[in-house]
Amino acid sequence: MVTLKDVKKNPYIVEFIKQTEESMTAISYTNHGLRHTNIVADRATSIAKKIGLNQREGELAGMAGFCHDMGNFMTRTYHHYFGAVLFQQVFGDKFKPKELALIMQAIANHDVEEMKFTHPISAVLVLADKSDVDRSRVTEKDMEKIKADIHDRVNYATRESKLNIDKVKKKITLTLKIDTNFCPIIEYFEIFTDRMVFCRKAAHFLGYDFGLVINNFRLL
Repeated sequence: MVTLKDVKKNPYIVEFIKQTEESMTAISYTNHGLRHTNIVADRATSIAKKIGLNQREGELAGMAGFCHDMGNFMTRTYHHYFGAVLFQQVFGDKFKPKELALIMQAIANHDVEEMKFTHPISAVLVLADKSDVDRSRVTEKDMEKIKADIHDRVNYATRESKLNIDKVKKKITLTLKIDTNFCPIIEYFEIFTDRMVFCRKAAHFLGYDFGLVINNFRLL
């Protein structure tokens, strides 16, 4: 049985992610490499456990989280589809058909609302991925260029990002601390509103409400 540990050390997967990191840096995108994929994998595994999925489902969510962005080195626009196919090519004969399909579906759907959620693993991945906002994702070193790019500005201004799950109140809350001296909070919504809507849909599919707290103010 393939484990998350096996996926993380697979030389093809690791190389795809490394190439993605180089490709995204070349076009001045935020980190989509091992820093991001490890965080999303760990967060997806944690979310799955906290909402009551079984251990194997949590591991599948972690695998999808680790591999969800690896198609970016081939194409940014369709990276989610390419990532799903790449996963199948590497591991196609090593998974039960349903497990493979669930991972591929989660990877393919994490960045597009074309399909409705049909399994918790896909919803968990959306929450794990979209909640990773942090200054450590900024790859640009030139501060003037960081200030000039809204995505870099917002990520750089974010000092803390936590996802809390209250199983009793059925509430999933993303809590952020943003340095408003570096960028106004409104800029977060300029680029991330669609992602927050996606998170709300994912939470609702899991039977939870979704909340957003920025600098101790509840906005959702």
